[in-house]
Amino acid sequence: MDLFEYQGKDFFARYGVPTSSGSIVRNAADAGDVADSTGYPAVVKAQVQVGGRGKAGGIKLVGSREEAVRAAGEILGMNIKGHVVRKIWIERASDIEREYYASFTLDRGEKKYLLMVSAKGGMEIEEVAASDPGAIVRRHLDPIDGLSVEVARQVVEEAQLDEVAREPAAQVLVKLFDAFIQGDADLVEVNPLILRPDGSIHALDAKVTLDDNAGYRHPEWEAYRADMELDGREALARERGLNYIGLDGTVGIIANGAGLAMATLDVVSQVGGSAANFLDLGGGAGASTMANALEVINTDEKVRSVLVNVFGGITRCDEVAKGMVEALGKVELKFPMVVRLDGTNAAEGRAILREHESERLVVEGTMVGAAKVAVEMAGKEAK
Repeated sequence: MDLFEYQGKDFFARYGVPTSSGSIVRNAADAGDVADSTGYPAVVKAQVQVGGRGKAGGIKLVGSREEAVRAAGEILGMNIKGHVVRKIWIERASDIEREYYASFTLDRGEKKYLLMVSAKGGMEIEEVAASDPGAIVRRHLDPIDGLSVEVARQVVEEAQLDEVAREPAAQVLVKLFDAFIQGDADLVEVNPLILRPDGSIHALDAKVTLDDNAGYRHPEWEAYRADMELDGREALARERGLNYIGLDGTVGIIANGAGLAMATLDVVSQVGGSAANFLDLGGGAGASTMANALEVINTDEKVRSVLVNVFGGITRCDEVAKGMVEALGKVELKFPMVVRLDGTNAAEGRAILREHESERLVVEGTMVGAAKVAVEMAGKEAK
């Protein structure tokens, strides 16, 4: 679960990470009152679950009530990388001496936590990572050892943070690590982590991804979920218990397993198409699950074809095929469908589907072949 900035700041505050207080506004008329109570200069910030807000004009510094109302009106409704701004966060502007970067995530290849710190934080951190990777210090942390203040001090020194910032930054890193571990997060990122004129360290932004699998330990997360903005497809998928993420392409994707679903998205892109979604059936690919998946994809007006990619392990492909045929009897598809089955009883499964094969239902033996046909179909349907 990706949090909005204001939710991330609430999350950080639970673990003692210093952040700016503020308020959420959903219409421009309220921005003046909130900015007046916050004090000037104030910052009006778009709340979207994507980076690049500053470059897109989604963050504005205001010095009066009139400017706050005008800025809020300009930002609300703005489209930032496909995300429409429906709420803004207003906080008192912070005095900034320096901007740093800090994050914690899991390096699955190393089977360790990864701490990254840089003295070059701010809007250009992606360019720093590309042009001057040495400016970002990376330190792997053993899950048993965690992060001590001593190690945090070593990291900020190696990252060449300003001398006055090193001790308070080390202390904040330990608190961020506590938030990362105790809060069951997959990612915590602060950009920028600022040094104030008084020598204190402050999280000016908050990017947090929580591990949904740990939700049963955190009843407080329900408040975050209640304020999430799901489009119709994602809301229906959640209701149906499906792992779904809406995208902007024309080829609907259904796969059993997150890794296979992501690989399918990549292959569709490689053969010249664009995926409309990520949809992982999980461990079940029976009739009801397949019908739910098709129902969700049916609601996407951009979809022009659908690619079903199933690898049978414990799940047998012949059972998947039977479930698919049954599902097609329940859901009337708006678009042609290509199916690729491989793994346990794949030949039997393909034989079952070929009995129902037509111009609208095509069976392919390889992932690349299926992707090519699905992309071709999407192109024809769009004409």
